[in-house]
Amino acid sequence: MSETNPRLFVVSPHFDDAVFSCGALLAISPDAAVCTVFAAPPEHDMCTEWDTKAGFAGAYESVHARTIEDNHALAVLDAIPLRLPFRDAQYLDSPSISKLAGVLEETIYGSTADTLLMPLGLFHKDHALVYDACCEILPRMSHLTWFAYEEAIYRPMPGLVQARLADLAKRGIVATPAHPAADHTLDAKRQTMMKREAVSAYESQLRAFGPQGYADVFAGERYWRLEMTRRSRTERRT
Repeated sequence: MSETNPRLFVVSPHFDDAVFSCGALLAISPDAAVCTVFAAPPEHDMCTEWDTKAGFAGAYESVHARTIEDNHALAVLDAIPLRLPFRDAQYLDSPSISKLAGVLEETIYGSTADTLLMPLGLFHKDHALVYDACCEILPRMSHLTWFAYEEAIYRPMPGLVQARLADLAKRGIVATPAHPAADHTLDAKRQTMMKREAVSAYESQLRAFGPQGYADVFAGERYWRLEMTRRSRTERRT
């Protein structure tokens, strides 16, 4: 890796979300930190419908294999893996918004990042929970540069992105289409190849989505610059 102090911090609900949605950006942002929120296995092994579709006999096998897949994918993109001790919704043990926000905020403070990428929280319960937690943190860390990314696979669903933009406005957060600055330039063909190689590392999840279920992963990535409105900043100071 070219550096040891990441400037870009990507919040990823699951092991694959950051690469599926931001892989092209990560390809030109060496040493970015990718923080997977739901990275822990359940206390007791169980067999879920999704893990079965992905080819696993149980949750323990799934989390172990998916961690290895994630390591391979992030190595391709020269990214730094960070993992939080939460379990995703399929394991029936979701954290509260405040607890998740507290741990995530502490993790961000412990990094050297100056640019944060959060999911828009589209469709999936876990994504929505991470979105809510990030929205709680953002006003307290508005000195950092914040972006939201549209989650691949879910973003084509009618009305989801528009609903999130409206919700951000209600929270006093302005969302403007923009692309995060990158530290390096890379030939577009090489950039695309790197993302495809990283995506291919998630063999189990591609199996579960099916051959027609993840085509959107390779469409252009979309980002929104997030800023608190002046009124919201004033209200928080009074």
